[in-house]
Amino acid sequence: MAYTEHTQHLKIRSSQMEMQSTGLSDRTEDYDRKLRDAEDELERIQEQRGELERKKLEFEELTSRKRAFVSQQAELMEKLTSSLTLIDRVLFEMHNEAEDIEQCRACFAAHLDKIQKFNPENWAHETLFDKLERATLTLDLAEDEYDQAAAHFDGSRSGAIFGRAAKRKRPHKTHGAASEFMANLRNGFAFNLPVLVLGGAALAIYLLK
Repeated sequence: MAYTEHTQHLKIRSSQMEMQSTGLSDRTEDYDRKLRDAEDELERIQEQRGELERKKLEFEELTSRKRAFVSQQAELMEKLTSSLTLIDRVLFEMHNEAEDIEQCRACFAAHLDKIQKFNPENWAHETLFDKLERATLTLDLAEDEYDQAAAHFDGSRSGAIFGRAAKRKRPHKTHGAASEFMANLRNGFAFNLPVLVLGGAALAIYLLK
């Protein structure tokens, strides 16, 4: 009978130990599971943090590139706008200068056509004085218009035509006088009308003597 009780006590203790062992195992497994979950959560948080850091760097890089682009855009726009304004001004001046050169060429060609026809060697002695007076007047007119044209183009790209290198533009008053010269040149007078009047008067006085 005592043996039976001892056996029962052993069985009960063994059962209790098994239960305790099972409980401890369950707690260990639960702890391990929670530890794994915590580690997984920490890894997920670290991955999210890394992703946020990467996006932050991308954002900062894009912001820096955008600022550089806007700065370059503004600088280039200013350069191009300024250049276009200057180009338009140069084109306008070149157009006007080309027109002036065309007028000047026509004027010089007309003078040359007249001058190269003079041949005093073939003039009769009786008309020599008269022809010399008129021919000299023509030469004076041509020379005067040449000087006026040289003054007009002085400092411009066409200044080299008259042996005058381009330089800074002259004061506005002089430029205005040169423009007046070209206006008169287009009308066929230049600044030679006073010379024509004086020359004609001198010739008339001589012929009336």
